[in-house]
Formats: sequence, C-alpha cells, structure tokens
Amino acid sequence: MSQECELITIYETIKGRLDITSTSLVFTNLSPGRNIPTVDVIRLPVDQLKEIHFRRYNLRRSALEFFLINQNNYFLNFEKSVRNKIYTRIIRLRPPNLVYYQSRSPAEIIKSSGLTQKWVQREMSNFEYLMQLNTISGRTYNDLSQYPVFPWVLSDYKSSTLNLDDPNVYRDLAWPIGAVNPRHREQLRDKYESLSDNSSDASDRFHYGTHYSNPAGVMHYLVRLEPFTSLHVQLQDGSFDVTDRQFHSLSSTWDTLMNNPNDVKELIPEFFYHPEFLVNVNDLDLGEMQNSDERFGDVILPPWASSANDFIDKHMQALESDYVSENLHKWVDLIFGYRQQGEAAVEALNVFYYCTYEGAVDLDAITDEKKKKALEGIIKNFGQAPSQLFKEPHPKRLSKREWLNQASKVDRVMCLFNSVNNLKIFQVQGAPSNGLPLVHVDIPNNQSYSLPQWNNASLNMICITADGVLGVHSWLPYDRNISNFFTFTSDVSMFNPRSQKKLFTSSSLATTYQSSSSASTASSTMKLFVVTPDARLIVSGGHWDNSMRVFSLVKMKQITSIVYHTDVITCLAMDRLGKRLVTGSRDATCIVWEIIYKGSKSETINSTPLKLLYGHSTEITCLSLSWELDVVVSGSKDGLVVVYTLQDGLYVRTLQPPHAKGWMVSVEQMAMSHLGHICVFCKHQIINSSSNGNSSDDGSRSTSISTGEKEKLTMHLYSINGKHLSKEDLQDHVSDMIIHSGFLLVGFSSGQFVIKKLYGLKTEATQNFNSAIKCLAMSPGGSHLLVGLISGWIMILALDRVSELK
Repeated sequence: MSQECELITIYETIKGRLDITSTSLVFTNLSPGRNIPTVDVIRLPVDQLKEIHFRRYNLRRSALEFFLINQNNYFLNFEKSVRNKIYTRIIRLRPPNLVYYQSRSPAEIIKSSGLTQKWVQREMSNFEYLMQLNTISGRTYNDLSQYPVFPWVLSDYKSSTLNLDDPNVYRDLAWPIGAVNPRHREQLRDKYESLSDNSSDASDRFHYGTHYSNPAGVMHYLVRLEPFTSLHVQLQDGSFDVTDRQFHSLSSTWDTLMNNPNDVKELIPEFFYHPEFLVNVNDLDLGEMQNSDERFGDVILPPWASSANDFIDKHMQALESDYVSENLHKWVDLIFGYRQQGEAAVEALNVFYYCTYEGAVDLDAITDEKKKKALEGIIKNFGQAPSQLFKEPHPKRLSKREWLNQASKVDRVMCLFNSVNNLKIFQVQGAPSNGLPLVHVDIPNNQSYSLPQWNNASLNMICITADGVLGVHSWLPYDRNISNFFTFTSDVSMFNPRSQKKLFTSSSLATTYQSSSSASTASSTMKLFVVTPDARLIVSGGHWDNSMRVFSLVKMKQITSIVYHTDVITCLAMDRLGKRLVTGSRDATCIVWEIIYKGSKSETINSTPLKLLYGHSTEITCLSLSWELDVVVSGSKDGLVVVYTLQDGLYVRTLQPPHAKGWMVSVEQMAMSHLGHICVFCKHQIINSSSNGNSSDDGSRSTSISTGEKEKLTMHLYSINGKHLSKEDLQDHVSDMIIHSGFLLVGFSSGQFVIKKLYGLKTEATQNFNSAIKCLAMSPGGSHLLVGLISGWIMILALDRVSELK
C-alpha cells in the first residue's frame, strides 16, 4: 500500500510518500528544494512500533503519530479520508510490541489503559502521568501548535531557600494560570459577561484572547536552543524579539503572569528535565534590557537555585511533592478534564477563544480559500486545546498516609526507595563459601516463564562464581505470610561438586583472564556476564580465545561462541529491554550485537556485529547503554569516557574526568540512569618522571607510572549532555554500582554499602557487611536489593513492614 502524506516536524512540513510493506513502513521524501537537510528515506520496522496514535493537524482528524521502542517518533499527516485506512492496514500486520490499538477515542484509551488508577495508587510519578495524558490527548513534540503542556507548580521565585513542605510556596492548581491571582477573577468574569451581552453567539464569549500553549510561547521559553532559536528569529522577521519581552528571568516571568491576566502561558516539560534551555550555551547576542545596561544571557534563576541543574532538580522535586500530588487532579480537570469546556469551564474562568477547541471548526466545509487560509493561520498560531479525556471530576491521588494505610491492610510489598532509612537486612547463601568468589547475581526483570525446576509463581535468581559455577535459585518476591516479603529456594546442585552446572572450564576464563594486569582485580570479573531479561541466555566474555560465549539456561549448555574482537573481551553490557548487547575489549574497541528473539523468547546472539565503535586507544574497562535513550557509554584505562549513539554507532562526545597534573586516571566502574546521568568511578595514580632523563620526540620528559605510590579514588556525575555535575573523593574501591529511582547505590570492596541521592551525591544511608561486596542487583519493581559478597552470601535489603513505617 502506498499513500502520499506529509511529515510534520517543528521546523518544516515535508511532502512525501508512505509505503507499507510486510515488515516496514517507509517514508520517502518528495519535497523539492528543501531549506533544511533531512533524511530522504525513513524506515520504521513493524516490530519496533510501540504506539500509534490518531492525531489532529490544524484541528483535522487526519494524522497518525508513530512511537518506536527506541523512543523515536514520527508525525505523518494524510488526507482526512485515508487516515483510518492506513491505520487499519498497519494493524493487520500485527505489530508485536504495540501497546495501544487505537480504534477508540483518546477518552476511551485513557479509561481502558489503567493509567489513572496507577497514578492514584502512587504507582507512577506525577511527571510520567502528565506525559501520558499529553501523549494520549494529542500533544506532541513534532507540532508547536500542540506541544506538551505542564503546569506552573511554584509561586516562590524570590526566597533564598525553598521549603517544599510549605504550602505557601506552591501555585494554586485549582485555577487556570490567568486566574491564580484572586484580583483577576472578577475582571475575567466581567469580561465574559460583557462579551455575552454583546453577542448571542457562544463563539464570541471567552475569558482569554490568548492561549496557555502556542508556538510563540514554546519558542519564547526555548529561544536559547536550536532549532527554536532559528524559528524564533524567523517569527520575528529576521531578528530577536524586543529584549524586554524575551524570557530572561523566572521571577519576572511569574510576576508578569500574576500582574497580567492576558498572559496565560503554562510551562513545557523541559522545565523539569532539561537544564540546558536555561543557559545561553550558544553564546547568542540576545541584546540588552531597555532600562539598563544588563545584557541577556542565561536565564536568571531564583535565589534558591545555585545553577540550572539545581533548579531542574528542585523543580522536579516540587512537581513530585506531597502538595502537588494532592492537588494535581484539579489542574488536570482544567486542561484535560471536565472543566475544559461547558458550564464547568465558565465557572472555573477557563474559557478560551473558540478556535482552540476540538470540533469547533470544520475547515473542510469552508469553500472560500482565503477564509480557510486565514482560519488555518489562527488555528496554527493561536494554540489548540488537548482532546478532552475526562467528563467527570478526576480522582484525587492518595496521600502518602492514605497509601501507607492501604498498603498495610493488604501487606503490599513496596519499592525500598520509599524510605531508604527503614531497611531490614536478610541473608541467603547464593554460592558455595569454599569456592571462588560470587561475582554475579541477577533477577532478570522480564521473566514470563519459569525454568522447569521451579513452580510457575517463582522467578529465577541467577548466581555465577568467578570460575563459572552457575546457580539458578528460586525467588518469590512476595509472600504476605513471610516477614521478609520473599521466599528463596536454593539450587542445591550449586553446592555439590558432582552436580554443579558450569558455564565454562576454569582454564577458559579465570586463569587466563585474571592473568592480565587489567583484570587481576576481583571486581572486574563482575562485568564479564550478562543475562537476558527473560532469563533464557547468559553471555560471557574474558575467554582466552577472545570469544563471546552464549549459554542457554533452557538447554543448560553453551549454544554458540562468537569471535570478532582481536583481544580478550573485558566487559559486557545489555540494555534493560534485552534488545542490544555491547562488548568491550582489550583491543580498545566496542561492538554492538543484536539479540535474536523467536516470538518473545531470546534465542541467541546474531554472529554478525551491528556496529563497531572506535574512540579509545586503550583497554575498555566498563560499559553502559540504553535502548530508549539511544546511547552507549564506554570507559577505558586511560581515563576517557566516550558516548555514542546505539542505533547508528555515531560518536557523540568524549568526557574526561578531571585529575591533577602528574596523575594518570583510569575509569573503573560506570552506571547510567534512565534519564542519561552518567556516574563514573575513577582510580588515579601518580606519574613520576623517568630517572634516565630521556626525552620524547616533542622535547617533553617521558613519564612512567611509579609502583607502590599512593592512589586517589573519585566519583564523578555527568549529565546526558556531558556537563560535569558532581565529584566526590572516596576512600575505597567501588566493586559495583547501580542507579535506581534517583538514587545511586554503591558497593565497596571493604564491605561498605552506601545509598546516595544521585544529584549532589549526598549520602542517605550506609550499611557495613563483614566481607567484600562483589556485585549488586535490584529485584523487579525495586522491592529488594541484592548485595553479593565475596563469601558467597547474598544480603537482601527490603523495606521494613509497612505497618512499622507509619
């Protein structure tokens, strides 16, 4: 099937053709003389489609938006009469990963999705819920007229400190932003009644002649970033807007809103995750204030924010605060709900110009082309209301106390990060205490089946020792009759030398790999194993023949060995969805591999590499990747951290953790958050001048590493865009670390375990164990933390019983 269409982006509309094959949707660019270079062909594999949403374009129900598993999305506009036919044809291909089958309205989708109930039960964050409401209601990053909308949540932009427990620092979410100031409400009522007296046409009555979300407002906030800079200049006929009207201060912007009922701009999602838009990173000449010599540069932040990153962190905390959680439903009613239209909107002072509402205008019924063009311009530039999702008042979110009361009645197991200072510790034996150390423990997060030796209710806990002994223990994460909220059944074969399952022989890995100088430390062997999320495959590296070996947990045997690196594989990493595997080697390269699935079950690794990544000159020591963010990050012995794209293998940037002159740094461990924060553990060693006085070719004195000298240990945190956010000096080597729910979990070779807030690296809780920590793992859902010790014991941390937390 083939159909002409338009690719809608924020900077241009591209005419093209969509061809639908049995495996892919292919958009071909047919636009002549494009101003902005774009890809001529875009291929959307059917098996990568995650969501397809019906969309409006200029208030016509004529578009589709495609969301892929890798987080890319594309907005295509068709003739109104063929949109549904295109959708039906795609659905007939049965995309295996499609979440929503949208033959229903947005209101029906949100009702059947269960998202509202999850939010009410505090099973998803306020940010996540607002993003879902925006997406389902038709908001998109691809159309400035329908850009996602978020609320102003704070009202205090002048204090030196921000107390998020004080209700007075928050905006009143029960009113639209134009009516938050009580002084404006009577004016708005009078305006609406005056318009009502002068016209019997409902379309002529409104409280606001502007809109809370429109292209000019989005560009106003994002003017410091491309492509919004160029779009803003284009809108202003080739120059920046009058300086005093530009976005330069959060405090003055809020004051303008509170003093002018005609300025009703709400926020955009970037205010909660994207600090770069507040910084003049491109050194733009934005002009000077008219009444002073003050030049415009970075956005002036509130006194309580020390930096753009600090503002974003605190602003997100405010969005997730108790006050906002207990009042956000009121704002949802205004934007997405029953107070968006009708008498409830009139009472709430929430009526906008009629062209903003879905169904108010039928452009196809207008025969006069001039009138149609004029109306299209109004719709495009004025702003559009989201599709109405709720016709009844939105339910209120449970308060923390209500949630705890409910949880205690049903003995619900909870994420341990709800109270990191109320953890209990249990222990189980994961590996023999008389063998080589336990180096890997994991409870794969997407087990849809159980191996034959365990009942269907249990999950598998995979344990591996340094010499390849495998244990597949039974793990049941919740049992209300057990005080520790889990049951553990040991794989007895692991403790009997005659029945032990081995991934490989000792000579294959332990002796040969550990003989290398880089891998002699016990902490490095933890990086040599990954397990697919469905617990069907284990992949190992570090073998003498430079191979990557794949072991089937179903067949309990090695199923393939793949050799491509020219030296020993030193580390492996897999994305959380199990889509891609990356190997790093002593040959200074990284390779991206595809995991092959049969249906939903992982079968093997494709022996042909997808991408070969260059950028290092020394051994790769650690890896991290994210399918959703399209990111691969690698660290090496010479202290470099290199960032690539996962899909195309493109180089993005190099990070080099700071170190003093005369010291050499090596990257030892790495972790990455779901938002792309990169945490790096480094070892620094002194470099002394050679005693022989020889000089290098450039005339500088040659250097060598002195043995036995003191070393320094540091932790560094970077943003996804490469900004160095934090540094901490450490006293001990990091064995393993993971990031979860905004916390950094660190296990040390001394046996100390630390929980830190990710932003700022502030320590929140510590625990000391009696032997070295080898590895860390989170159970699915974050209810239990597994700490693997060198002794073979696994310490299990979980929240104390809910009834004891109130």
